[in-house]
Amino acid sequence: MTKTKKAEFRPNDFVVYPAHGVGKIMSIEEQEIAGLHLELFVISFEKDKMTLRVPTHKATEIGMRSLSSPDVVTKALETLKGKARVKRAMWSRRAQEYEQKINSGDLLSIAEVVRDLHRTDDQREQSYSERQLYEAALERLTREVAAVSGTDEAGAQKAVDDVLLSRAA
Repeated sequence: MTKTKKAEFRPNDFVVYPAHGVGKIMSIEEQEIAGLHLELFVISFEKDKMTLRVPTHKATEIGMRSLSSPDVVTKALETLKGKARVKRAMWSRRAQEYEQKINSGDLLSIAEVVRDLHRTDDQREQSYSERQLYEAALERLTREVAAVSGTDEAGAQKAVDDVLLSRAA
């Protein structure tokens, strides 16, 4: 069973790791850890200058996934056009929900956070924590849009901005 799971991810594949967003599999290596022979994906997150080693048999379980399909990216961008849905709950509870959505690694959930926290210039100021969550979600969304569409981050950023601005108009 573990043999088939492994085939999903290969070196040079871009993958999405829930807690860190888009990374690239550099290699698959074997290491002995505490007397156990483990096979690990070596994933590089260039932007964060970080490398993760993820046991191959745990990858799917922890939510590592391939990049979204172009269809999902289109849906995510459509989501941005929607009206912001802001619950009346206290900020601390909403912030927790936003954070869970961002760390779920699910592109549509991340797009919902961007949609709900996006502010146009004439709207009230964002608090520091709102801004942090918004930027984290925006960055995850932009990186995946870039990786899927094969454009650079600036191009993806522009595509996302265009959708957000069209919504405001």
